[in-house]
Order: sequence, then C-alpha cells, then structure tokens
Amino acid sequence: LPSGYGASGEFRYANELVEFIRAETGDHFHIEVAAYPEVHPQARSPQDDLQAFARKVQAGADAAITQYFYNADAYFQFVEQTQKMGINVPIVAGIMPITNYTQLMRFSDMCGAEIPRWVRLKLASFGDDSASIKAFGLDVVTGLCERLLEGGAPGLHFYSMNQAAPTTASSIWQKGLMCAPAATVALMMTLLAPTRTPSPSSTLPSNTQPTSMVTSRPQISSPR
Repeated sequence: LPSGYGASGEFRYANELVEFIRAETGDHFHIEVAAYPEVHPQARSPQDDLQAFARKVQAGADAAITQYFYNADAYFQFVEQTQKMGINVPIVAGIMPITNYTQLMRFSDMCGAEIPRWVRLKLASFGDDSASIKAFGLDVVTGLCERLLEGGAPGLHFYSMNQAAPTTASSIWQKGLMCAPAATVALMMTLLAPTRTPSPSSTLPSNTQPTSMVTSRPQISSPR
C-alpha cells in the first residue's frame, strides 16, 4: 500500500484475493485486475511485472484495467507481450483527462505514470492559464483515445476524479470519439476522491482502484 494507508491485511497480493474469491464464490463475480503498461513502480523488472499480471489472470481474473498512460505504444506492446504469454483477457486502457498540471504531475510522480517530455514542457509553459491547459489536454487525450480504439483497445476507463465534464459530451466525445463504432467503445468512469492517488496499489486493499460500471455480473476490481 502507499505510505500512510495502513496494513495490507490478510492478502498480500491481488492474485491471492482473486483465488480466494473464486474458491468461495465460483464465477458469481466478474473480476477485473490492474495492469501496468509502463511497469509497476515497485516491480523488480518488466518481466517480473508481466509475471505478476499473469498470476492474477491465472487466478481467475476476467479482465484488466491499466494504470493511466499517455504513450499508446506502451499499451500496445504490453498487450502484445501478454498475448505471447497466452493471456487473452480484455485489457481496458486507463485514461486520465488532463485538467490540472500540478495535480497531474503529483499523481504521476507518486504512481510511476510517465508524462512525455513534450507534454510536460507544453503544460508548464501555460503557467496558471487553466483554459489553455484544459484545451491542450483535451487534444492530447482525444488523440490518445482515438489511436487506442483504432488499434483495437476493447474499451476506455476514464479516471474522472469526481469531474465528469472532461469525459462527457461537452469534451472528448464531441471532439470525435462518438464517431467510433458503438461496439468498440466501453465508457467506464470511476469517481475517485481528488485527494487520493489514482494508482492501483501493489498490495491490498486500495480505495483508488478503478471499478467498471459496465457488467452483467457483480463486479470486483483488485489492485496488484
């Protein structure tokens, strides 16, 4: 768990929780776990991180939601690597709308999400001009979403941070994602307390883990 979040409890890793749920309830729950295209910050190596993800899937996870990222290549490479390992569960791309430069930098530094240098420099150049930050962020995130959907991502999970506007019809959808095939787009928004880090933790439990709102069965999401 992140510093200050208390003890991890009975389950140290997410695969242990998934195994427990499956043993106790069978297939009653739809379980989604965390995935890290840019590698979990506490992982010893990229390969170790892939093995950790594989253990969660082997334990019975139905799908995964990634940590947010701004490099589509990292997502596609991660999916390709998991497929080579025989992992074929849907891996939904985690998206963080850009609305506040300081907040984004703080969250990213804490959870290990990489902000491309050109994006950092551009955002920093706007200073306190929030309108320019939001407009630029909208262009960046819309372009990212379009590329992900065109590349075959099964859905998009928006970290809304209790702010629905950046992901609703007034912003990203009006910018062009509404023209994507309806079957391709799974809009899943998580409402997170703005003081919490939006990173799935390496241990359990976590109050900031993304939870899908589109499911035919009761849904459980678990961190790493």
